[in-house]
Amino acid sequence: MARLSFISWNVNGIRAVEKKGALKWIDEESVDFLGLQEIKAEAEEIPESIFEKKYKFQSINASSNKGQSGVALYTDMKGEASCCAHVDILDEGRINEYHFGSIAYFNVYFPNGQRDDERLEYKMAFYERFLAHLLELRQQGKSIIVCGDVNTAHHPIDLARPKANEKTSGFLPMERAWQDKLLASGFIDTFRHVHGDVPERYSWWSYRAGARGKNVGWRIDYFYVSDDLKDKIVDADILDHITGSDHCPVKLVLEI
Repeated sequence: MARLSFISWNVNGIRAVEKKGALKWIDEESVDFLGLQEIKAEAEEIPESIFEKKYKFQSINASSNKGQSGVALYTDMKGEASCCAHVDILDEGRINEYHFGSIAYFNVYFPNGQRDDERLEYKMAFYERFLAHLLELRQQGKSIIVCGDVNTAHHPIDLARPKANEKTSGFLPMERAWQDKLLASGFIDTFRHVHGDVPERYSWWSYRAGARGKNVGWRIDYFYVSDDLKDKIVDADILDHITGSDHCPVKLVLEI
């Protein structure tokens, strides 16, 4: 048995957050899997010195749209990486897929649906393709860990102003219904599993109107695991004291 620590963070630009010195805390933590979303950089644009701890394995999936999206995975755990192209069909750099042992780990930057109806339709199709891929892996006997910016708050408790956002992408009934479907398919929202219905815990705040200082936020960053890992969950939390992005990191600890 090994205790493994996972961190997920939408950094909203890895070069920008590095210039703020906002990644230094990771050097002092025991982080076995670090998943970053919205890195907005090609692999060669990421400074080699970004982590004092040199991870043995790095998987960078940059977007075909330069300066947008992109995900990065860092770990010392030997495994096999892919970018899950049949889900990310527009090649927007949205997924790291990494298999180690009997586990398939995903670091995902899910699409935002607020731009227009076409983009919302794409987001929902992405959701469905991704879940189908997870279920296929489950049929193959894989355990699943999913982290990332899901871009949807699941329940009214997961955002500060649910009534005001009932018609906003990110809290639409059909988006939330997909999260219901995910959990009904045998997956666990690890934060709620550990903390229950604790209120006012968010992972994203608008830069406008001092939202973070007022804690007017949304919980849109998640760790999900397949239910066969339920008894392996040691801790799950939101690291809302960490600044540097409009998102804060979220954490999962498993005894595997």
